[in-house]
Amino acid sequence: MDHCCSHKRSELEALALHGAQRRVLVAVLVINLAMFFIEFGAGLVARSSALQADAVDMLGDAIVYGLSLWAVNRGARWEAGAALAKGLMILAFFVFIAVEVAYRVVNGVPPASGLMLLFGGIALVANLACLALLWRFRALNLNMKSTFECSRNDVLANLGVLLAGAGVALSGRGWPDIVVGAIIALLFLASAVRVIGEAWPAWRRAAAQPRA
Repeated sequence: MDHCCSHKRSELEALALHGAQRRVLVAVLVINLAMFFIEFGAGLVARSSALQADAVDMLGDAIVYGLSLWAVNRGARWEAGAALAKGLMILAFFVFIAVEVAYRVVNGVPPASGLMLLFGGIALVANLACLALLWRFRALNLNMKSTFECSRNDVLANLGVLLAGAGVALSGRGWPDIVVGAIIALLFLASAVRVIGEAWPAWRRAAAQPRA
């Protein structure tokens, strides 16, 4: 009886944990999707590559959180597959930001620093809230670890946007926006290499195991 109760308690705790993961992932998905529309619109008006890149990252993160939500409780293979998809998506962010930065170098004009600071600050608050929600699950499994890394990257990118806005305001020129955009691109490249490097072997190991 004690063993049965203990086993049942473990099952209930696991179910509660999965339920908590789902609630957190839904919350951060909604936050990121809303912030994509807000920040991308602000980036277009402000002519800021840093704001637009950060906004597209928000959209990508909403998709990433959707993948994480789908992978919850589906087993190691699905979790590793979701993490691998996230790594590839982060790599796509790098390509987008690099192209945007190159365009601004050739054709850009100084962005509106006030809008950069305002909406960069709003995005930072939103991403700090996401990071706080994800904190307790950051080392739970490969799926949640890669999800937490996406949110952490967002906070660093937001700080970069604020630095770029301050630099534009002080200099009256667009180069701080371009420099920060390039740094964000390199950050995503490094993160993509790390996530894919962890997820690919895990996916191969899980795929090699016989299915139940």
